[in-house]
Amino acid sequence: MRERSEAAAAALPAGPFFATAPQRTALARERFFEHGVRPSGLVSELVIQSWQRCLQAHRDPAHVPTFNPVTASRVHSVLARTRLLREAASDEFSQLQATLAGTTGTAILTDAEGVVVVTTFGAAHTQEVLMPLCARVGVNLGEQAVGTTAPGITAHTGQASVVQGCEHFFGAVQVMHCAAVPIHDVRGRLAGVLDLSSEHLPFNFDAAAVVGLYATAIENRLLCAQSAEHLVVQLQVAAPLLDTPMTGLVGVASDGCIAWLNGVAARLLGLPPQRQAAAALRVEDTFGCAADTLASLARSTAATTIVLPNGLRVWVRTRRPSHDGAAWLHHLGRPLPAEATPNVDIPPATAAPPGKPTGTLRDADRQLITQTLQSCDGNVSQAARRLGVSRGLIYRHLRTQG
Repeated sequence: MRERSEAAAAALPAGPFFATAPQRTALARERFFEHGVRPSGLVSELVIQSWQRCLQAHRDPAHVPTFNPVTASRVHSVLARTRLLREAASDEFSQLQATLAGTTGTAILTDAEGVVVVTTFGAAHTQEVLMPLCARVGVNLGEQAVGTTAPGITAHTGQASVVQGCEHFFGAVQVMHCAAVPIHDVRGRLAGVLDLSSEHLPFNFDAAAVVGLYATAIENRLLCAQSAEHLVVQLQVAAPLLDTPMTGLVGVASDGCIAWLNGVAARLLGLPPQRQAAAALRVEDTFGCAADTLASLARSTAATTIVLPNGLRVWVRTRRPSHDGAAWLHHLGRPLPAEATPNVDIPPATAAPPGKPTGTLRDADRQLITQTLQSCDGNVSQAARRLGVSRGLIYRHLRTQG
């Protein structure tokens, strides 16, 4: 059997002679479905693995899938479970609707299993037959229901995916083109999938980039919404990026450990791209400063800069837990003096709100160092450790004070 498959594969034309994506996909389907040969390089590995799972489930590519909603009780349960997710996506979907207004694209948000919970679909275009069926709240777009699709693959694997035309497993679905991106929660679990789909007409823009941008924005909102008990730290190499989906986010627990971080923050901090931080990962080791130093930044809305242990200088801004910021600081065990400010670099332009003297924060900075030195009986090393700064900075402060 294996010899016949290898002989059949050798008899097939080589991939380079197929210049267009539809030609390569047609060749991939011929090799896979007719000759049992893995079409590596012709379509993505995610698509190949999805085809294999569909065949293992004894699905027939000629079968016409139905896009029926799940049971009413399950719809009710899904909508209840995804309340925070849907609230986090509300503003982004309003923007998405305006962004896609001049295209044939429809944005669809599903839960972690592929059940539709939000959609931008309105009136159907004349050529659309499947979109009015699949873009309905409660319809299951999971792989087990409708075969190989981008939202189905992403719900199964937790990875971003693109499925175009004939890459769909079922022949009846091959008029669709879709790109999907996962959305994770603070525990690192898959919370939902954002999909962008078009019927008949391929995208004439980078759908994966567009859906990725909006999925990141939704995920960031969800992470913050689930962090009532965490100090949320934003960081980026440029201050304007703090107000965009490209901001890095880190959630700090009351014990000074990092509870979670998004992908941007993981890359800036040089950590593995995991959503759920290890319990032993402490703020001092990750940021190079004490947790209460970061917490004190929440007193100002201005961004400031710090130097990470990896040498990268980044802009940071923090937000205290919404339920009780004072209790959070108290639980750290080292409450800061009133109105104190940590020793971080604050450019004059952002050191204080308009109308206030720019020296105020620097004065508070010097006051904090002086008070810490006094509490440490003049021990420079101990004061530096407590403040999360270098001894050299303490010595410069002492020289300035004479």
